Amino acid sequence: MASDHDLLWRRCAHLGRVLLPVVDQEAWRQARRHEHLGVWGISIMEGERLIEVFAALAAHAVAIDASVSAAELDVLPLSAVADAATGKCDFELLAGLPDTFADGRDELAVKVFRLYAYRGGQYSLHLVRLGTELRRALIVLAERSRMPSPSCGHVFFWAAAAGLSSDHGDRMS
Repeated sequence: MASDHDLLWRRCAHLGRVLLPVVDQEAWRQARRHEHLGVWGISIMEGERLIEVFAALAAHAVAIDASVSAAELDVLPLSAVADAATGKCDFELLAGLPDTFADGRDELAVKVFRLYAYRGGQYSLHLVRLGTELRRALIVLAERSRMPSPSCGHVFFWAAAAGLSSDHGDRMS
């Protein structure tokens, strides 16, 4: 049976996976993001996967700092995740992760993120840019919302309403 810590990571990873598709309901946003990735010399597939894991890491770091369980992740404000995306150091985002990952794709993405963080130079610059892109995506969702302070739970709701996911945060099929 998975521990609450593992469940928290899975919920955060799910948030990362549904975030960009929810933002991309306005198709021009995806085109602009792809353009940015190209200008920065980052492949679209790698860049989008890094943005997904960056979102998961930022949400996870905020949840750990706030002592929020997997069941309570829905209450985390998007603004707090956006702030963590650009305000926390790489090592703060990587702290407190599970020792093992149920999903090998998540494990690989976290390893790539670590590699970018520890290589420095151009790779660190890529992380800064990807963090800014993530923050922009979260702000777009917050501004699009009719709620005064939308939360992670709202992203899960919007994803489910768009047919992108189940409502319990498991990996999309």
